[in-house]
Amino acid sequence: MAVLISILKEKIKRSIQESFKKEFEKKEFSPEITPCTSEKFGHYQCNDPLKLTKILKQTPSEIAKKIVSNIKDKKIFEKIEISKNGFINFIFDKNFISNELDAIFQDPYLGVIPKKNKKIIVEFSSPNVAKELHVGHLRSTIIGESLSRLFEFLNYSVLRLNHIGDWGTQFGMLIAYLKQKKEILEQASLSELTNWYKEAKKRFEKDSEFAKKTKEEVVKLQSEEKEELEIWEKICAISRKAYNEIYNLLDVKILERGESYYNPFLKGIVKDLEKKNLITISDGAKCIFLEGFTSRENTPLPLIVQKSDGGFNYVTTDIAAMKQRALEEKADRIITVIDQGQSLHLKMVHEACVKAKYIDPSKTKFEHVAFGVVLGPDGKKFKTREGETVKLLDLLTEAINKAKEILIKKDPLISNHRLEKLSHILGINAIKYSDLSCHRLKDYKFSYERMLKFEGNTSTFLLYSYVRIMGIKRKLKNDPKKLLKFAKIDLKHPTEISLGLHLIRFAEVIENMEKDLLPNRLADYLYELAEKFNAFFRDCHVIGSKEQNNRLKLCELTAKILKKGFYILGLQVTESL
Repeated sequence: MAVLISILKEKIKRSIQESFKKEFEKKEFSPEITPCTSEKFGHYQCNDPLKLTKILKQTPSEIAKKIVSNIKDKKIFEKIEISKNGFINFIFDKNFISNELDAIFQDPYLGVIPKKNKKIIVEFSSPNVAKELHVGHLRSTIIGESLSRLFEFLNYSVLRLNHIGDWGTQFGMLIAYLKQKKEILEQASLSELTNWYKEAKKRFEKDSEFAKKTKEEVVKLQSEEKEELEIWEKICAISRKAYNEIYNLLDVKILERGESYYNPFLKGIVKDLEKKNLITISDGAKCIFLEGFTSRENTPLPLIVQKSDGGFNYVTTDIAAMKQRALEEKADRIITVIDQGQSLHLKMVHEACVKAKYIDPSKTKFEHVAFGVVLGPDGKKFKTREGETVKLLDLLTEAINKAKEILIKKDPLISNHRLEKLSHILGINAIKYSDLSCHRLKDYKFSYERMLKFEGNTSTFLLYSYVRIMGIKRKLKNDPKKLLKFAKIDLKHPTEISLGLHLIRFAEVIENMEKDLLPNRLADYLYELAEKFNAFFRDCHVIGSKEQNNRLKLCELTAKILKKGFYILGLQVTESL
């Protein structure tokens, strides 16, 4: 059992080395293999003969013929064709595909090669305490959760971190304001905290006496004085409770490790940077100037690690976090899921950590998983009618309520229990899939109507294919497990072959998603899988046919891969709709 692209690459690489010994005796060459744009041309295509014409001084057709003639063990292919322009098209033998599918059926990793001894840290969601989660937090949260599930499936050791903003000067404002409201803080909601924060900010900007008091409260908090620490802990607890409600709704698991966790290390970080001669004083602030980073005016861009008043900032915290993750956690890969606007900041923090020898790029890979903006139906930044930022809890609740309306319309007699369960699955799935099926770097328009449809590229359309397979199993007279025990997949009909080939490609898609961290790759694959299954279901009779058990096994493997794909994207399945 192997990834088909890997089989082809190895065969073509060896054939090129054999066919053109003189030119490639000491050269490494990686063949370019892609799935054919249409299965009428073949299953996979090699375009290398066209690229090699300059090196070999031969026509693409001549090169292609030599490559094909030297491919070893052609039994796995039904046909290898050379097009007029020298492309090589491969069609795998249907018996080979059938045998591969039987092997994948038995494999808990579904044909994917598991990894060993690697640790990955994924930082995502990361809201600011005392502020409600809004639509802007949606993408970071569900992209980060999906990537974490992907790495866990691949057998990596995964640490999911919620780098919440729970420290800093904003707490001075809030504590100064809340000292007058201590008695009602016990029962306060996050919504009230958010409003108080806005009021405190306005007062800070207008009232110099209050601004002075705010700075005093920051110092007291940093000194861990009892009263200030108690208020801060209550603020964090209220925020945490509200965040966990949303994380539970989204089925997100994450460990809170906020900015305050790194606070004890900040003085030591700055001292160490000074010792390493990386600090320059600029306007009283301690800065790092990194080569290649300049402002719009082409002046050197400072990375401020300690402000002129002696305070630290989020740059210092991020340096401390990266150091801790690389040196103490010993992560092989550190991934931060945050919007594109943070790109420059993260590049500079990473470069500073490399210079300070806190991170060794040859041992620890750092990646910024950036994403675009969620837009409203009008194509502008998603806002409420009042012009406010859309609260994430309101967004999720509305999706569930709209799913309820659709379900009641389809079945007015649906039980309350079933209505609650299915509306939650359909509503949350719809929001997640609508987001993850878009290329993460692009903005997308949010539309309940589009995402909750039962047809097209939606989560419900995909789920319906899974439900259909569960329906086939329920209609069987015998126990499906007994029927599958001795069944062997035997592909005959063109739609069977097409479905079987696509099932084998699951491993390729997972490998690609691991490299480029694009969940839409998996979403696209699952949509195509649902379409191919529906074509097979249309053309190939299952129950009562001579091929019943073989086709049942193909259905069961489709269900397994759909379910695993759903899980990686953070979606839920149901056996009936």
